[in-house]
Amino acid sequence: MATENRITPDAGEISDARRRFVTRNLLAIGVIAAGSLTSKSASAMTFGQAFGCNCFLRGTKIRTLEGERNVEDIAAGDMLPTHFGGARAVQWVGHYRYRKSDATKPWQEDVRPVRVARSAIAPNVPSRDLYLTQEHCLYVDGVLIGAGSLVNGTTIVVDAAEQWDELEYFHIKLECHDVVYAEDLACESLLNVGEKAANFADYYRKYGEPKADGVLCAPVFQHYRRRDKVSSRLRSAASPWVDRRSTFDVVRDRLEERALTLA
Repeated sequence: MATENRITPDAGEISDARRRFVTRNLLAIGVIAAGSLTSKSASAMTFGQAFGCNCFLRGTKIRTLEGERNVEDIAAGDMLPTHFGGARAVQWVGHYRYRKSDATKPWQEDVRPVRVARSAIAPNVPSRDLYLTQEHCLYVDGVLIGAGSLVNGTTIVVDAAEQWDELEYFHIKLECHDVVYAEDLACESLLNVGEKAANFADYYRKYGEPKADGVLCAPVFQHYRRRDKVSSRLRSAASPWVDRRSTFDVVRDRLEERALTLA
């Protein structure tokens, strides 16, 4: 009878892997605590929280029914394949532009993009490095998770953006909140239109006052408060014995394990 070739890790290997997993989460709690000592305000709003900007950086490739196109070239009426609603028409593409007043100084933290490295989520997903705002949600394992909540320092980072003296972000508004594909990675479309967009007047002329609190297409996880971050890490650290992790915890842990493998 033929047998399947399979390498089974011994108890020592499993124990070492478990120890590394626990240690990593406990160290992360230390980093969170250390960061709290230097932060100016625990409740400070990020760029995305302040303006509702779930945006892609200029040059991001967006999947359309006619092939990939740079986000800045997407226009109202273009048809995009979506995860939940099939082909949907673009209603509006908003944009925000930021310039450095002093080219020698770094970008302030809240306008810097998150860089999701090629293959950070799965093989060839995204297919190229993806740059998007920190609040912009990725659609992973049936839930929406803010990119900034998944930062791990290697495959998902808050990029210094030193190569740009100008940052221009674009967001895509569909009739309903849905999931589109940027660099082949599933990401949310814009939920609520913000009046701070450079071209908000174009939206207002066509649609009037934007409606707030649209219906989400999937559950959302955003972990920016210290307390939430610590609770999440404690659940993960205890999971080898009692696994009470949330969906977010499981996704974050899996992507961190993948980052270690890729490294």
